[in-house]
Amino acid sequence: MNDSDRRILAALQRDARLTNNDLAETVGLSPSQCSRRRAQLEEEGLITGYHAKLDREKTGFGLTSIISVTLATHSEDNSKRIRDLFAALPEVMEAHAMTGDMDYYVKIVTKDLKSLSEFINDKLLAHPAVQQVRTAVSLQTLKETNSLPV
Repeated sequence: MNDSDRRILAALQRDARLTNNDLAETVGLSPSQCSRRRAQLEEEGLITGYHAKLDREKTGFGLTSIISVTLATHSEDNSKRIRDLFAALPEVMEAHAMTGDMDYYVKIVTKDLKSLSEFINDKLLAHPAVQQVRTAVSLQTLKETNSLPV
């Protein structure tokens, strides 16, 4: 990856809707060079998709929570079952396998405290792989980004 590629990636992270001509102008390349480089970055898997960023509150998901999950028993089967559970739950925005006291760290969005309670009780605690759940509710999001520091 060279400097031109980094400039393309940075520009697309700021605005993925840039036309090829606008992107070329922004990064200082000809449109044909820019198009080839973008296609190569996509082919190499550096660009994995283009997404619309939605406003959580305006779409009705005003509550963000961070949940630590501890497994009932540590086994390959339980690890697969919990990964499958996280993948199937649309409320889960991020899920990370962790070291230390917790097994998983999960960031979720819900509409309100009632839906958070239902999520915890009906989806997490009801799952046979889960032993313990600890929840922290976010009071305010100070920074949120999907942009990498290219």
